[in-house]
Amino acid sequence: VRLIEVAHEVDAGLGSLRAESRQRIKVVASQTVAEQLMPNWLVSLQTTRPDGVPEVILTATNSERAIAAVRDELVIVVPPDHKWARRSAGVSAAELAQTPLVTREPHSGIRDSLTAALKDALGDDMVQAPPVLELSSAAAMRAAVLAGAGPAVMSRLAVADDLAVGRLRAIAVPELNLRRQLRAIWAGGRTPPAGAVRDLLSHITSRAPKSGR
Repeated sequence: VRLIEVAHEVDAGLGSLRAESRQRIKVVASQTVAEQLMPNWLVSLQTTRPDGVPEVILTATNSERAIAAVRDELVIVVPPDHKWARRSAGVSAAELAQTPLVTREPHSGIRDSLTAALKDALGDDMVQAPPVLELSSAAAMRAAVLAGAGPAVMSRLAVADDLAVGRLRAIAVPELNLRRQLRAIWAGGRTPPAGAVRDLLSHITSRAPKSGR
C-alpha cells in the first residue's frame, strides 16, 4: 500500500513539474533566431494552444547551434549603387575573401559560417581580409551597409524586407554554399523534456520548410 502511495506522490510531483514547465521556458538563442524567428514562432504557437503560450525568457547570444530542422541562408548584400550590384554573374569566392566586409564580432555564427564556406571553396590556407567594421547586431550591420561602409554577409531572414523593396541587393557567389541548419539543444536526455519545451520545439519543427534547401 505504501508503494502505491509513493507512486501517487511521485506522479503528482511530476505533474506539478510539468505544469510549472508549461508556465516558463528559458531560451538562449543566436541573434538570428532571437530577432527573426522566435517572435513569429511564439505568435503562431499562441493561435494553436487554447491554454495560451508559456512565458518565454529569451536571451540572444552567439551560438553555432539553435533550432532543429530549421534552415537559414546567408546572403552577401550591398546597396543598389555598389559596383557589385551591376554584375549579373556575381563575385568569386576569392574576391569576396579579399574584400573587407562589414561583419559581426569574432566567433559569431554568421562570421564562422562564412569563413568555413570560404575554406571549403578556396582551401584551408585561405587568407581573409580583415573586416572594415565589426558590429554586434544585424540592425547595425544593415545600417552600415546602407550607409556605404561595405558589403556584408547576413542572414537572409534579417534583410528579407530590404531585398524585396530593393533597398539592398543580394550578390551571388556561385562557388559558396551559404545555407546553414539551425539546431536545438536542451538539458537532460535525448528527447526534449515533456511540457512547454517539447510543445515549442514540435511547433517549430512543424513550421519548418520541407524542401531540401
